[in-house]
Formats: sequence, C-alpha cells, structure tokens
Amino acid sequence: MDDGRTDGTLTADRVVPLDAAFFADPHALYARLRVEEPVARAVTPVGLPVWLVTRYDDVREALTDPRLAKDADGFSRVLESKPLPSGSRVAFTQELNRHLLSTDPPDHTRLRKLVSRAFTVRAVSALRPQVEAIAGRLADRMAAGPAEVDLLDAFAFPLPMGVICELLGVPEGERTSFRRWSNTLLASDGTVDERTAAGTAMAGYLTALVAQKRARPADDVLSAIVAAAEDADRLSFDETVSMAFLLLVAGHETTVNLIGNGVLALLRRPDRLAELRADPALVPAAVEEFLRLDGPVNLATYRHTTAPVEVGGTTIPAGEVVLVSLASANRDPDHYAAPDELDLHREASHLAFGHGIHHCLGAPLARLEGEVAFRTLLARFSDLVLAVDPGELTWRQSILMRGLTRLPVRLR
Repeated sequence: MDDGRTDGTLTADRVVPLDAAFFADPHALYARLRVEEPVARAVTPVGLPVWLVTRYDDVREALTDPRLAKDADGFSRVLESKPLPSGSRVAFTQELNRHLLSTDPPDHTRLRKLVSRAFTVRAVSALRPQVEAIAGRLADRMAAGPAEVDLLDAFAFPLPMGVICELLGVPEGERTSFRRWSNTLLASDGTVDERTAAGTAMAGYLTALVAQKRARPADDVLSAIVAAAEDADRLSFDETVSMAFLLLVAGHETTVNLIGNGVLALLRRPDRLAELRADPALVPAAVEEFLRLDGPVNLATYRHTTAPVEVGGTTIPAGEVVLVSLASANRDPDHYAAPDELDLHREASHLAFGHGIHHCLGAPLARLEGEVAFRTLLARFSDLVLAVDPGELTWRQSILMRGLTRLPVRLR
C-alpha cells in the first residue's frame, strides 16, 4: 500500500502501512502525519485496518473518551467485522484477556482498586533497597565479565524482570521463559502459530502459579491478590491469572525499553552523558526526558469506537479500531520546544504512561527502576560507549513497544 503521492504528501484516500520502515523510524512518519493527516487511516502488519491519532491534544483527549472502549469482548466483535487475511487472527486464551487494559468501568474500576495498593508511590519507595541490590549485583557481574556486552541482556532485562518476579513470587529459573513468551506475543512479525503457542504456554504457567498461591500463600503481591479476590469475591480465577499476566509483561517490558532507549540517547549525545555524570541530581529529570523522547510504548493498546467519535476534526465511525500514538504526542512541536532534542532540563510533562483511567499503574515502579538503573550505570561504568555503529542497531517489530533488539556496548 502507498502512503501518499510521489511528492511525499499524504492524501485522504491513502492508507498508511505500519511496516518495517515504520518500526525502524516511526518519528519520521509521525512528523508528516501531524501536519498533513493527524487522524489517518492505517493498516497493521497483519492487515488490520485502524485509525491512527498523532497530535498531542487529540491523543490526550482520545485517551479519556469513554466511546473509545477497551473491553476484550467488544474488541473481538469489532475484529470479526474486519477483512483480516485468513489465518492472521491470534487466538488469545480467556485467561489472558481479563486484565486492566482490556476492560472498561465498572470492571476496570474493580480490578484497578484491587491491585493499586501495591503500586502506590509510598509502597514503591519501600522497594528502593531491593531494586538497588538487584542493580548492584548485575553491575558486579558486568564488571567481572567481558568488556563488551549486550546491555539489554546483561542489565536492562534482568533488572525489571528480577523486581517484578520477586514481587509476584516467580522462581528465578523460570524468568527467561517469560521474556521469550512476552517478546513473541508483542512482536508483529511472528507467525500466528508462534504467538498462539506463546500465549497458551504463558496462560498454562500462570494458571498453575495462581493455583499454587491459592494453596500455599507466600509474602508476595500475587498471593495478596489471590487472597483479596477470595475474601471480597471480586475477582474470578481467570481475572487473577490475567492480572498476573499484565503485571509480568507490563512490569518488565516498559522498563527494559526505558533503559535501552535512554542509554542509546545518551550514547548518541556524549555532551549530555557528560552533563549527567557531572550532576547525578539530574537523573530523575533525565528519566522523564527519556520517557518523552523515545518512550517504551509507541502506540497505546487497541481501542475501538462504540459510537461515531470526532477526533481532531475527523469523524471515526462506530465499530472501528483506533491506535493512539503516545510516541507522536510526545514529540508534537505544538506542545514541546525542540521536541526531537534530548533536553535534561525540560520541565514539560509527557504521555509516555498514558492518561486518564488507563494511566499506567506501574509508573512509580518504572520511574524508580529507571532512576536506579541510570545512577548505577553512570557510577560504575565511566567509559561506556556503543560497540557498533548506530546504523547497525535494529528495532523490535512491535506495534505497541518501542525498543531495540540488542544494544552492544563497551564497558571499558
């Protein structure tokens, strides 16, 4: 499919392909769309027609519009009406489809209330020693090993995965499987069979884990969720499994990409890296800027219209799939000065964690992990540099996530 005329401009009768070129550099497309067609028709790699929202003000409004629904059953009905190619539908088990990001009020309100206590700013602050200990152990291992490592494998993945798995009580030896299943489920270039198999494997494991926590509760968040569900009769077994799935996947995916994308941004700007080393007090502000500049979530999870909705002067009919671009909103020049620049002193807020009732529940934890990660790396590795030419780096083929496939660095 073509995305415009030969002169590069977009036209109303064109459909924008969200393809390999888009994954490699979504910001180039977003810059055009914000000017020429801020609410555009697009198509995903599996052939799903969607509407793509790119301007900051429109994105913020869309994230709070109740007519842009999230419920899994309604989304399934919308998908049934779309001309998807034969064999392109992934069969997600019900056990993985009953979480915060696939529900609307009142179910969403009930689910969020149940788990929100574990992720308050105060509760997360108490985790700092635990996060620092994990980061310190990983840095020790890196310092004792080869001079060149893939920072994603050596640090960016095991840090948040270690934290969330300890919170949920997942044994260390089983954590690698979660990364493989998660990567497969979120990829846009995998086969239907591969993604279905990954979902089935994850559902099976989490079903057994929830049953185990019910039979033998431990001092972890998942046991508390199971206990609260039984005491208040507010969560079904499937909802409990789905919540464990969301916490595991969202609890590590976002932070992996925050660390990877943030380190890359610094290595591309040695002057900013030197500035941050000289003044570690800037780290919290730098984390916010990494989230804005190239945040871990490109497009928010799928929404569907339950009625005609006007967004940015364009009416999206009922029964349509809508993708809201957090990444594009965060670089809208109408909202940010010099939006493509890494500015460690920027004070403007961002939409990297979403907005409204679906604002990321784990945002305080992601911020804490990001801060600890960058403080640790800056303190321990004073000669950190890219080990490859930036042009050799590749990005994950994922509609939702914005992250590198690997990040080779030299530590010394």
